[in-house]
Amino acid sequence: MRWRALPGALLLACLAASAAAPQSQPGALTTLTLYAGTAEGLWRSQDWGHRWERVRRHGKGAVIEEVGAARGVWLVDAHAWLAADAGLFRSDDFGESWEALAATPGIRALLLPRAPDADSTVFLGTGGGLLRSRDGGRTFSPTALGATAVHRIEWPGPALVVACDRGVLVTQDEGVHFAGPGAGLPEEPIRAIVVSSFFPTDPVLFAAPVSGGLYRSPDGGRTWAPAGLAGEQVGDLAWLGPFLYAAAESGFFRSTDAGRSWTRLSASPGRPVRLLFPLGYGGGPEAFLATERGLFRTVDAGERWQLSGFGGQEVFEVATYPPAPPNR
Repeated sequence: MRWRALPGALLLACLAASAAAPQSQPGALTTLTLYAGTAEGLWRSQDWGHRWERVRRHGKGAVIEEVGAARGVWLVDAHAWLAADAGLFRSDDFGESWEALAATPGIRALLLPRAPDADSTVFLGTGGGLLRSRDGGRTFSPTALGATAVHRIEWPGPALVVACDRGVLVTQDEGVHFAGPGAGLPEEPIRAIVVSSFFPTDPVLFAAPVSGGLYRSPDGGRTWAPAGLAGEQVGDLAWLGPFLYAAAESGFFRSTDAGRSWTRLSASPGRPVRLLFPLGYGGGPEAFLATERGLFRTVDAGERWQLSGFGGQEVFEVATYPPAPPNR
């Protein structure tokens, strides 16, 4: 689950509250369930990463412990979607029972709308292109983007942004037509992207090519320019309010000026795969980092990391149910 940036004033209040709290405490959001995907399947922690249990079938439904590697998890309200080697699966009771949807092989990325109960569109990124479903993931059809591996998908609306082996491509009509990769971006695979929190009015994109470094587009992917971290192999990017974080193979970095300069906060605990700031609307600068050496946790926005499970194993995904907004 990928969260957008918080407004600056709210973020500063959250950071101040977190700094005042004892850092030995588990964190502000410990009542939420964490999920992690590994080569062995889907795992769940109900004590904020201290202990993990394998997600198994309860009663009827799919035998979820036999679906192979769990590579993508999407969580909202009571619903959970899992992209695994055996295909796409859905739970409507917080991960207790699961239904097999589409037996699509080679899933690398999963994306649903912000309100899946009102919009049944689902996108899958595979080793052979981008697929779209209009019926909640039961059947899929190809989009105009085929014959390339898709690694990340973002849907800031109305644009859909795809990071793939052909670069960064953008569609305004849900996959009927694509534009890109845009001038100035290296002609090579892109493994990580992040979009502006206000993309419809501020169409800024950051992309991490496999050769290293970051590139920034101010115009929705039409043009690109280098944005620092030259030579760094960046595995994932995330906004925390006005701050941009980059998890690279050699270190963990923060930019306070939208990518114009970077500060190295710490050495990387492993080759980064996924970065999650589970802030929602009430936490502190706490994050989880999925790597090829396990899952790691920080309570100080990346200055220090500690193992939070799966030591020595590759973790493909980490996700949690977001808390409800204050006015909900």
